Amino acid sequence: MLSLRNSRVPAEWEVQSGIMMVLPHKDSDWEPVLARAQSCVATICATLTRFGQHVLLVVPPDETTTACRILERAGVDLGLIHMYEVATNDTWIRDFGPVTVWSGGGYRLLDFKFTAWGGKFAYDKDNLVTGILHAAGAFAPGIERVVVPLVLEGGAIESDGNGVILTTASCQNNPNRNWGLSRREIEFAMDRLGAYRVVWILNGYLRGDDTDFHIDVAARFAPGNKIVYIGCDDPNDEHFEPLARMREELSEISSYGADAGRYKLLQLPWPRAKYVGGKRLALSYANYLISNAGRGCKVVLVPQYEDPADAVALAVVKKAYPEFVVVGIDCRVLVEQGGSLHCMTMQLPMGVLNVGKKSR
Repeated sequence: MLSLRNSRVPAEWEVQSGIMMVLPHKDSDWEPVLARAQSCVATICATLTRFGQHVLLVVPPDETTTACRILERAGVDLGLIHMYEVATNDTWIRDFGPVTVWSGGGYRLLDFKFTAWGGKFAYDKDNLVTGILHAAGAFAPGIERVVVPLVLEGGAIESDGNGVILTTASCQNNPNRNWGLSRREIEFAMDRLGAYRVVWILNGYLRGDDTDFHIDVAARFAPGNKIVYIGCDDPNDEHFEPLARMREELSEISSYGADAGRYKLLQLPWPRAKYVGGKRLALSYANYLISNAGRGCKVVLVPQYEDPADAVALAVVKKAYPEFVVVGIDCRVLVEQGGSLHCMTMQLPMGVLNVGKKSR
């Protein structure tokens, strides 16, 4: 695959200017659990601001005052919150927010087409959010927004920051996304990411996951040539064999650059199966968020599911990111709606967020 040699997707652990989020609202599937969902988002914001991180928070039109009250109750530093009133269908901004690429000496926001994971849900408002925020001045002056006519969700790609992009064929090569394009054709359409290599994971899945198995519930790059991944240790569980095959694929991947070599694999624990309304929840500890506000303010937020494996997951992530503080976040309400912590957020590299503008 040819790449734009001056372009790259920064690794998530690189220094950031902010984290994007959307406040759950009543005109969405969150309505039955709205108070719990809003409280969870407020807790995430409180943790991020405690570590000096700015947050770009999208709230429903005319709901800024209500949002401020919710955040204040959770102890959020409102001085680090940049609030914009934009209508949305839902809150999974990882998948409809911008993918930031360093290109030609500056950053660009790639605005890929979002179709709610193959048309499973409404997406007309979500697909417009990046453009609206860009026009409103949410991003730093001079940051270009580039519309890309390819269906690609942020949770579907994982970058090591050094030219390797990891994705899953079950998602990105799914006919419900890109109308029968081959993997080769999709790679050429993804050339704006500047990847030297796109690695396709062919195995693995997660019951209850609406995304068709995004890479961010499966495997994540970590500093020092490491990959953190989910594995199932119960031979009687339906996930045991496909995730074992996924591990074999991961063990064959090599990094790119001067320190090229096989990645060291770190397996996350497997939580007990949980159900709501007879549906198995898509529990994954890989769906963690990395926040690096600079100045030594480094933290990894790890989803917790009130499970015996929660503490083990924190220890594995700490091993993967030894320079970061690791904090657990109760994400049980998020998985009831099919996602988790990483799905609810999108990082913006340093210099991308317009931190000098307060919309409130």
